[in-house]
Amino acid sequence: MTKVAVIGVGSMGRNHARVYSELPEAHLAAVSDVNPQAAQDAAAKYGGRAYADYREMLAKESPEAVSIAVPTAMHEQVGMDALEAGAHVLMEKPIAATLEEGKHLIEKACTTNRQLMVGHIVRFNPSMQVLKQKLTDGDLGRIFQVFCRRAGPFPARIRDVGVVVDLAPHDVDVMRFLTGQNPVRVYAETERRIHTDHEDLLWGLLRFPDGVVGSLEINWLTPTKIREVLVLGERGLFRVNDLTQDLYFYENAQVNGDLWSALKTLKGVSEGHMIRYAIQRYEPLKAELQAFLGAVKEGKPVPVSGEDGLEALRLALALVESGQSHRVIEV
Repeated sequence: MTKVAVIGVGSMGRNHARVYSELPEAHLAAVSDVNPQAAQDAAAKYGGRAYADYREMLAKESPEAVSIAVPTAMHEQVGMDALEAGAHVLMEKPIAATLEEGKHLIEKACTTNRQLMVGHIVRFNPSMQVLKQKLTDGDLGRIFQVFCRRAGPFPARIRDVGVVVDLAPHDVDVMRFLTGQNPVRVYAETERRIHTDHEDLLWGLLRFPDGVVGSLEINWLTPTKIREVLVLGERGLFRVNDLTQDLYFYENAQVNGDLWSALKTLKGVSEGHMIRYAIQRYEPLKAELQAFLGAVKEGKPVPVSGEDGLEALRLALALVESGQSHRVIEV
């Protein structure tokens, strides 16, 4: 059983505390938050001791592993302190506010011989895991396009970053996860409609080395939550509803038998069968934390490394830069 703690028990950190309290392989020893009442409430409900000062918690409790779910601007400092105290770290995305801060965390994890994982939770959605396997198995043939739509109302929890740094790391990480590649250039159009300091709407394009085109629609302006991933290829279209954990396949009826094996024989596109896969549903956060604890216990690489988190941040910041400068950014 791994002794764990949670630093920051706002909306996301409180869920970390809840899941840790439910996992037999974890012992939730403590939670901390700058709001003492929030820490006390979380501790009373999920167990462990409450602290207002995370440094005091690290010193007194010596947790083996910690989840950090504090505002982005604090990621570097809190992460460095936790690693220095000897804890393995699961950092909620983005890894940090800047690339330099992210690099510092990766270097610190290396010098302290601790694990650093970044909380890109969308990878752990069961429908996304099944989709990844089907793409790996070649069920779609050549991939043409990956489209991610992540829209919803403005979250009261966000003040220090815009919609791109808050949400785009999810989707650029999904694109990297599904294609196994890094894009070579990006372009974005951004707007600030409601947020007073940062952009709250993005349309983005990413070009991958083998010709795959990625596109993003992200905003805080839509009155209902939409979480959708579409992957278009030779054999048809996969669609993931991230909220319901549903995976669909829309077949291109023109591609079958020997026809699909060579792109030059692709004569057109027509509607074929639609398949809705039976997905064994589970909570992605639980799968994420179990993967983190498993890597810590077994000394194996974490499934979402600090380098993965840094690449997602790099691409998100490139999208911000493109939106501000109205230029294509080579990455």
